[in-house]
Amino acid sequence: MEFQEVVRRRRMHRRFTGEPVAAEAVDRMLRNAVRAPSAGFSQGWAFVVVQEPADRDRFWSAATPSGGPTASGGTRSGRDMSEWLAGMRTAPVVVLVLTSKDAYLRRYAEKDKGWEDLDESRWPVPFWHVDAGMASLLILQTAVDEGLGACFFGVPPGEVPAVHAALEIPGEYEITGAIAVGHPAEGGAAGSPTRRRRKPLEDLVHRGRFTHQSG
Repeated sequence: MEFQEVVRRRRMHRRFTGEPVAAEAVDRMLRNAVRAPSAGFSQGWAFVVVQEPADRDRFWSAATPSGGPTASGGTRSGRDMSEWLAGMRTAPVVVLVLTSKDAYLRRYAEKDKGWEDLDESRWPVPFWHVDAGMASLLILQTAVDEGLGACFFGVPPGEVPAVHAALEIPGEYEITGAIAVGHPAEGGAAGSPTRRRRKPLEDLVHRGRFTHQSG
């Protein structure tokens, strides 16, 4: 598929068919993910691929709050998210995207970087999550190129320890997010873009300096 078409067709799909995802497609998504840039070539990311039915059930059981499902991103919205959860659980593949802050701190304490300590305050933003996000986008785009659908979502903060335990994730790694992957079902891409217009480019791009829009 031509690159611009991949970009144009990328959507967050929230419901999937029962058709399995080819192992070759999963491997390609992960191979592309690790081609993402990382500060200092730290490569502090890791990925847990959840495919077997029992493993998926264990993940969703751990990730779902005991009081009921929450909105994507892990914050309670006051909305009934049962339909969202039911749709997402149809995904035959879930990829947990992890990142290690310690890997970045250690890397920048090496001689070629010039820092002699592991002081986190040196970092302007948490690049370990930034880089994991870029890797996640490559997974999302590769899914489109494979004719698949995908959705990036967050694990609710209160359920992070349970997910760590259920998937035996080492304590060094934080969960940046998770990506559900599968063959999109009809009507499975309905989300905020169906309720909100895409902002015009001229409202978002500022050249030379930030220009405030009137009105």
